[in-house]
Amino acid sequence: MNNVKKFFSIRDLENLSGIKAHTIRIWEKRYNLLLPERTATNIRTYSLGSLQKLLNITLLYNNGYKISKIAKIPDQNIPLLVREIVAKNSVKNHATNAFKLAMINFDQSLFNSTYNSVLIDKSFREVFKEVFIPLLNELGLLWQTDTISAAHEHFITALIKQKILINTEKIQHQQIVKKDKVFVAFLPENEIHEIGLLYLNYEIVLRGYKSIYLGQTVPLDTLKDVMKYFNNLCFISYFTVSPTKEKIGNYIDEFARMTKEAPDAKLWVLGYQTKHLTKSSLPNFVKTFNSIEQVVEEL
Repeated sequence: MNNVKKFFSIRDLENLSGIKAHTIRIWEKRYNLLLPERTATNIRTYSLGSLQKLLNITLLYNNGYKISKIAKIPDQNIPLLVREIVAKNSVKNHATNAFKLAMINFDQSLFNSTYNSVLIDKSFREVFKEVFIPLLNELGLLWQTDTISAAHEHFITALIKQKILINTEKIQHQQIVKKDKVFVAFLPENEIHEIGLLYLNYEIVLRGYKSIYLGQTVPLDTLKDVMKYFNNLCFISYFTVSPTKEKIGNYIDEFARMTKEAPDAKLWVLGYQTKHLTKSSLPNFVKTFNSIEQVVEEL
């Protein structure tokens, strides 16, 4: 049975398109751009076709077309005009909209075809930075406003993870590790937000470092095993929800005690929870970063 989301509220359209609900209503009333249906309680609902049309209209509008001109374009010609614009300079915006539709419909084929079309003119690094990061930043809002469900979020993030892993594996097959520093990428216990760490691992491998990727929810004391095998270790982690504000200080202290036997070990951390750390009081071996870009510059 197909349970994909087929009808949307005006707030859903606002969240997915970036066009305010008030503006959407004006466009409906003045230009008949969308034709919502009404529930038994007289609440607007919109079809998937209306969402697709609004996303196309948004792309035209953001590229300098006046809404009065867009309203005069026959519906069947709007996608053609969008494709012309995309071919020139708006691949990123079109791709973002296509990825949203793929997410809403749990449509892996649309995701892959969109991804492959963007790769024609962009490197994987550019796709991640210019398309995936803005898309991921929107997911939180879309989830909080019930525009998408947790299932939608898991679906799209799993596909993005897959692309990171594929591109990482390509590099591992092609390159010989030459640098002596060894990176150990891990997430603390109860931390499962992995995309940022996966991408950092890709950048680490790209630069010729040896990488030991441990992944999600790693107990701190298990890192001792890695210390038995390597010197010049740099542990790197992403603190999104864990350790919490109340526990993050103790976590750093425990890490310091654990690494006494490896005095050259470093710890690089980034993520939301690092805002609770006072940089001036951190041990010398700990370094915090505000973004993935800052870590990449440090590599």
